[in-house]
Amino acid sequence: MRKLIVTAFVSADGVMEAPGGGEYRNAGWTFKDVPFDEAAYEIKGTEQEEAGALLLGRRSYEEFVPVWPTMEEFGRYNSLPRYVVSTTMEEADPRWPATVLRSLDEVAELKEQDDGGPLLVHGSAQLGAALADAGLVDRYHLLVFPLLLGAGKRLFSEADKDATRLAVVEHEVYANGVQKQVLDVVR
Repeated sequence: MRKLIVTAFVSADGVMEAPGGGEYRNAGWTFKDVPFDEAAYEIKGTEQEEAGALLLGRRSYEEFVPVWPTMEEFGRYNSLPRYVVSTTMEEADPRWPATVLRSLDEVAELKEQDDGGPLLVHGSAQLGAALADAGLVDRYHLLVFPLLLGAGKRLFSEADKDATRLAVVEHEVYANGVQKQVLDVVR
C-alpha cells in the first residue's frame, strides 16, 4: 500500500492559505514575514525525490498549472503522475496533464496500489482536511512558521471527530524559527 503524505507550510495557528502569494490578506507570508533559511526547505527536495505521484485538489491544481510546468526546480514533479480530486472538473488542463478522481473512495483505491512511491498532497487545504477526516492520511510533512495569521484556510478541519494520535518521526528548528515536523498518523 502506498503512503499518503500531506505536505504544507502552516502558521503556528494552523493557517496554510496562500503561503507564496495570491488573494488572501496575508498572501506570501512564508517569504514576507519570516527570514529565508535554505536549510528549512531541504525537506522539499527530499519529498520531490521520494514521491511517486502528486495528489491535488482542484483549486491548487488550477493555481499550479500556469507555474509548475515551467519551473526547473519542480522537474521531477513534472514527470510524475498527477491526480486531481474534484467533482466539478470536467478534465485536466493539457498543459499539465492529470487524472481526475471523483471521490475519496477513488483515492483509497489509488492508495491500495503497490506500484509507485508515496502520494504527495501539496497545498490543498480542503482536500487535506477531507483526507484526514476520512482516515486516509499516513504522514504529515509540516514546516511550521512562527506566525499567528488569525484567519484563513486551515490545514485541519473542524469536524466533530475523535482525536488522531501522531508520532513525531523527525523534528528540527531552524535559525529563523521555522520548525520541521514529520508526523506519522498512529493507527
